[in-house]
Amino acid sequence: MLTTQRKQLLLDRLRREGQIVAKAFSEELGISEDTVRRDLRELAAEGRLQRVHGGALPASAAVGSLRVREQLAPEDKRALGRAGAALVLPGQVVILDGGTTSLQVVQHLPLDLRATVVTHSPTVAVALAGHTQVEVLMLGGRLFRHSMVNVGASVVEAAAQLRADLYLMGVTGVHAEAGLTTGDFEEAAVKRALHQRAAETVVLASIDKLGTASPFSVAPLHELAALVVPAATPQALRKKLQAGGAKVEIAAA
Repeated sequence: MLTTQRKQLLLDRLRREGQIVAKAFSEELGISEDTVRRDLRELAAEGRLQRVHGGALPASAAVGSLRVREQLAPEDKRALGRAGAALVLPGQVVILDGGTTSLQVVQHLPLDLRATVVTHSPTVAVALAGHTQVEVLMLGGRLFRHSMVNVGASVVEAAAQLRADLYLMGVTGVHAEAGLTTGDFEEAAVKRALHQRAAETVVLASIDKLGTASPFSVAPLHELAALVVPAATPQALRKKLQAGGAKVEIAAA
């Protein structure tokens, strides 16, 4: 079998089953496990899958640039934004992550809402300027331009001083086994720190993030108060995530 054919078979299997076990695949095709691992390394370098111990998981499309991510599933993100905004109650201290879905949350918050929003995203802070009754606390650090969020030790240290009611967390991967993941080491550290300082953490995840994994772990699914997904999410995928510990809720279209 040619290398290109073998790689295509790997990708087809990954799309169909949601994971690749290198040993089982090599035995099935009668080839060496080293050959399969080499194929997986090359496909991972192309951004087409995420390698894990013993095999591979689907890679998240949400690791693209902010401009690219803005074009992914806009209707779903509006529905998720409405669902996220509905969770924010007057008087609460809410941590709002960066990203395109968080901007949709801001757009759906009532203009007369009285609350405190903590964010490490300059774009989210600016978007909240019109909500004059919302106290905006900005966590400063090094600007990670890919996600337009501040990262680093100063953000983690500031997070340690918080006691928030709710954290609306953004991630790039949501997988039954890998849990919640993201594509940058420092960004993952900030998310973990914010998660630890909130009474409840909720993830609003578009379909492109579901069943995929990124390199850096944030938290297991069972630690979430809720995983909110679009109404179009396939039932089989929802069941897999529930089996992985997620409390899955549907965002109304």
